[in-house]
Amino acid sequence: MKITCIAIDDEPLALEIIEDYISKLSYLEHKASFGNSMEALNYLKENKVDLLLLDIQMPDLTGIQLAQVLDDAPAIIFTTAYDNYAVKSYELEAVDYLLKPIEFERFLQATEKVYKMLKPQLEEGDKPQVGRMLQERETPSFLFVKTEHRMEKVFLDDILYVEGMKNYLRIVGRDQKIMTLLSFRKMEEMLPENNFIRVHKSFIVAIDKIENIERNRIKIGEKRIPVGESYKHGFYYRLQDSTLL
Repeated sequence: MKITCIAIDDEPLALEIIEDYISKLSYLEHKASFGNSMEALNYLKENKVDLLLLDIQMPDLTGIQLAQVLDDAPAIIFTTAYDNYAVKSYELEAVDYLLKPIEFERFLQATEKVYKMLKPQLEEGDKPQVGRMLQERETPSFLFVKTEHRMEKVFLDDILYVEGMKNYLRIVGRDQKIMTLLSFRKMEEMLPENNFIRVHKSFIVAIDKIENIERNRIKIGEKRIPVGESYKHGFYYRLQDSTLL
């Protein structure tokens, strides 16, 4: 079983990008695309899908209005070029809110959330073949990273944040700092996603180590970490996730 989805956007290029992203993920099944909300509404009256990839700013009926009129709405990922609809999307319990231009990495994060929400309904043999969902396994308590001369054991619970330092990553823990040549992408694959999130092009943070957030700056110990513009919406959505609270 796959997650069935439709894409709705009045910009043809935006639809092409979404369709291309869908085609890369084995657990998504693209059913249709629409250039306006009314066409999509008529389709949804006769057809049931699991996920809407829904633009907000559209003529006649906005994405917000479409979501409000659906009696039994599927999971929704909003896509928009504007950041002033985030609060409304929270109220509508959207799974995620993607700000254009949408990078594939953010699209993947959003659709993985949907997959996990619908996972009990999916057949056991049709698991996504992407990222950390390649295997179902118990979360490890530590990892090994390569430093200049050896493999260093790092306990996950000790990590406060990871910082990019030109060609290196610096893993900052309670009692140690380790430099490694790992890439951010590899580090994200190694860290369990239930408690680590990238918040800036140069930072990954441990969510349970965050002390407070003020003016898009995260305080962990004595460190103030900025929340990057392209990571902001995904980060705040993660904070809204009740499984993390």
